[in-house]
Amino acid sequence: MKKKYIILICIILLFIILFVSSLFWNKDNNVNNVENVDIKNEVVENKEEVKKTDEELLLEKVDKKLSEMTLREKIGQMLIIAYYDTNYTNELDTLLKEVKPSGFILFEKNVTNYENTVDYISKIKATANIPMIMSIDQEGGRVQKIKNVDGVNVQIIPNMYDLGKTYDTELSYDVGTVIGEELSAFGVNTDFAPILDIFSNPDNKVIGNRAFGNDSNTVISMALPLARGIKNSGVVPVYKHFPGHGDTGSDSHVELPIVSKTKEELYQNELLTFKAAIEDGAEMIMTAHIALPKITGSYIPATLSKDIVNGILREEMGFDGVVITDAINMKALSDNYSLEQICEYTINAGVDIILMPTDPKDALNTIERLVNNGNVTEDRINESVKRILKLKYKKNMDKEKELNKESIGSQKHIDIINRVNKNM
Repeated sequence: MKKKYIILICIILLFIILFVSSLFWNKDNNVNNVENVDIKNEVVENKEEVKKTDEELLLEKVDKKLSEMTLREKIGQMLIIAYYDTNYTNELDTLLKEVKPSGFILFEKNVTNYENTVDYISKIKATANIPMIMSIDQEGGRVQKIKNVDGVNVQIIPNMYDLGKTYDTELSYDVGTVIGEELSAFGVNTDFAPILDIFSNPDNKVIGNRAFGNDSNTVISMALPLARGIKNSGVVPVYKHFPGHGDTGSDSHVELPIVSKTKEELYQNELLTFKAAIEDGAEMIMTAHIALPKITGSYIPATLSKDIVNGILREEMGFDGVVITDAINMKALSDNYSLEQICEYTINAGVDIILMPTDPKDALNTIERLVNNGNVTEDRINESVKRILKLKYKKNMDKEKELNKESIGSQKHIDIINRVNKNM
């Protein structure tokens, strides 16, 4: 009997032990479940943080660089300069190191054979601790600054009017890749193309066959694919000439063209192309030196007009990318305004980069003086420099790219250009 009690007690104790163990197991399991949920939540939160950091990383990099810059360095970022010599001279080296410009624009005189041109560009870039915009006018047709180069078979791009007449958007994209890939092979990262002007005035000789067509639909359908081809080849396309240089009867290189259109009329035609470009992701737009008195109430050129640049382009059309002037040594500006006026009005209008001041050092000193005198605020300078740095870092201009010399005049490129020529 006693033995039975002992067995019974043991069985009861066993059940108690099992019961207590199960309680602890459930508790541990619940804790583990809670921990697992916490870990999962933490992973999700970390993923969200990583995504957020990726979005903010670019601006953080920009803000950090901006905080390290002097006023003169910031002003330098608002200038793109030219130098008309085949050789990289001591004078150019000193100029680059003193002004510290945002970039350089190449002309035919800077281009000799392939190796020398690449070396020329490389030396310019090496002077800067902020990546350089290496730019060029490579539209095709009569505006093509790199064409006859010893050592490589650079493709001669047909004029855009003939390309526009093909109405072949895929072909237009392919031509854009030819332009972009061949420029990239030299080390150029920015192209002042495509033209978004509508060739609506037969007396307009400065635009003419540089335009894609006589109506906004043709220009939009053909210019935007070309720009995408340039962009996807690693080169920044610059859309020009805002708010539209197609309906002028004179050339802003030699005088100030006057466009007698209202804002409503511009929105019905000229501005449609720029609206489409902005919606397609335009990152850089060039202004025109044309007067629009029915909009501004004066004969001030669009480049210098706050009503046009800040009012229409930025506020009404929502463009927050980089705005660059056409060359400020053109007579539409230089015959009518002093350098100080050009710099003050342009910057206060909302423009970010001044292209081709005749004397870059004078331009730098002039803008510095304008800031010190209170005519231009440093906050306004900072706005522009932020946009410029953002574009440069976003496009990885601070990273060296391998130059693909073999792409220049490749059979693929020859075949693409032949397709255009067959349709002309």
